Amino acid sequence: IAMAKIYTLFLSIFLFSFTISSTSIHELLRSRGLPAGLFPKNAVKSYDLDENGHLQVYLDSPCVAKFETRVFFDSVVRANLSYGGLIGVEGLSQEELFLWLPVKDIIVYDPSSGLILFDIGLAHKQMSLSLFEEPPICNPQGTLF
Repeated sequence: IAMAKIYTLFLSIFLFSFTISSTSIHELLRSRGLPAGLFPKNAVKSYDLDENGHLQVYLDSPCVAKFETRVFFDSVVRANLSYGGLIGVEGLSQEELFLWLPVKDIIVYDPSSGLILFDIGLAHKQMSLSLFEEPPICNPQGTLF
């Protein structure tokens, strides 16, 4: 009986790991109350999500995408993923008035408001959730739009 319990536990862990690894980053974001388009569709190689919610997204290489402004993705983007938020973001910067400012947090407080909040350190910037419904194309670093 003890062996059956160990086997069941092992099988559950294996299936959970398989489910996580076979889910795209875009599906994962949707399941956590965030828009799918926060990460590019053409550049994400893989991601890791641990049991504490620490998310690491691996991209093919650093790249730039265009939303309302340009956004720079490093080759690894890290954050703590919770429902409706990416907190303590590293590896993501947003261009504001010709300056690249690090994005610290991305939060959807109330999906019915249609707004998403970006904490860029010096300010909080609210944008329309509709800008992030579809994953953008990410171009190699140095590409002009």
